[in-house]
Amino acid sequence: MSWTKHFKERTVTAEEAVRVIKSGDRVWVHPGCATPEPLIKALVARKDELENVEIAHILTFGEAPYVAPEMQGHFKHRAFFTGANVRDAVNDGRAEFVPIFLSEIPRLFYSGEYKIDVALITVSPPDEYGFCSFGVGVECTKAAAETARIVIAEVNTNMPRALGDSFIHVSKIHYFVESDRPLFELPKEEITDLHRKIAGYIADLIEDGSTLQMGIGGIPDAVLLFMRDKKDLGIHTEMFSDGLLPLIEAGVVNNEKKTLHRGKVIASFVLGTKKLFEFIDNNPLFEFHPSDYVNDPFIIAQNEKMVAINSALQIDLTGQVCSDSIGHRIYSGIGGQVDFIRGAARSKGGKPIIALPSTAKNGTISRIVPVLTEGAGVVTSRGDVHYVVTEYGVAYLHGKSIRERAKALIEIAHPDFRDWLKFEAKKRCYL
Repeated sequence: MSWTKHFKERTVTAEEAVRVIKSGDRVWVHPGCATPEPLIKALVARKDELENVEIAHILTFGEAPYVAPEMQGHFKHRAFFTGANVRDAVNDGRAEFVPIFLSEIPRLFYSGEYKIDVALITVSPPDEYGFCSFGVGVECTKAAAETARIVIAEVNTNMPRALGDSFIHVSKIHYFVESDRPLFELPKEEITDLHRKIAGYIADLIEDGSTLQMGIGGIPDAVLLFMRDKKDLGIHTEMFSDGLLPLIEAGVVNNEKKTLHRGKVIASFVLGTKKLFEFIDNNPLFEFHPSDYVNDPFIIAQNEKMVAINSALQIDLTGQVCSDSIGHRIYSGIGGQVDFIRGAARSKGGKPIIALPSTAKNGTISRIVPVLTEGAGVVTSRGDVHYVVTEYGVAYLHGKSIRERAKALIEIAHPDFRDWLKFEAKKRCYL
């Protein structure tokens, strides 16, 4: 059967496609800007016919109606990364949270440790050879689609044809649902003076010819603003957003000094706007690869001068970093932080950086603390931490004693909390 015939015969409505999902199935949902909203809505509409269908994904956009209290018994949820749309369900005990490195999620699928029955994905229209691109998100979804018993694809005309290890052939997809809805977008966060202060210190650590990894938010976007005078920067990152585009257009990011994938921006997914989606469409500057490759610390380390910039919610005076919870309450997930911190640490000339504001809640709480809040998750261990940056400066912790770490961290804490931190440090014999 030709792929065109297969595509035509298997093109159905969303309601028809999700009828193959049965009680007890495990369903993977394409995350981020690729979240297949029509398929999710059609599935949830069948709630009265279904029991214990498990929905699994990392960060998705839009609503997550399957975690509503009235859905208990019909749907359950497994969060490999907790976004705002499922956070309450996780913390209320109505959904499960899995602490795991992003690089290791695909292995769960390939090994059969976590078997997926149905993958709900969003792809580009097929090219002349019958290949659809995963577009704005390859991450863990390629592995999910390759191991699922059934693959249901929203074929969206707005999905860019991203290049790299980012394709699935029509013959591997069981049902197609055509769509022209706009993809989910992530607007740029407002950059504040606080972000700029932190970014200025980070920029001073970045040398010409470095390869960068950075996430989303005000601090990473502010760092990019300070890169205009740098030369020959490269990108190897799990994700990027619109903030990268001006540096590419200015020639600051040209990837010419990279020691791995020279000349290419390497990523696993993007979170941004339509402008970004159009920029990556069929653009050979970009190569998208799955998370088990992009986030593999041994792959990351092959980039010399690898700079990893990651955020934190809290750090204690010994250097333990909490990034996924506020006390007992799960906020996000491990994601790729440890993957890149360790990869950068093993890179020749690499610099692993943890960046955070010195305070929270309008300056009433210090993020640098004597001990982590009870229940806080240690995402990056104190043995992995090198550079810590706040708006008050840079603390270098690698190879330092507890006493030296406490002293360095107090120096970059907010002045209002330094005396308190010194008192608590002395009480614990840190100073």
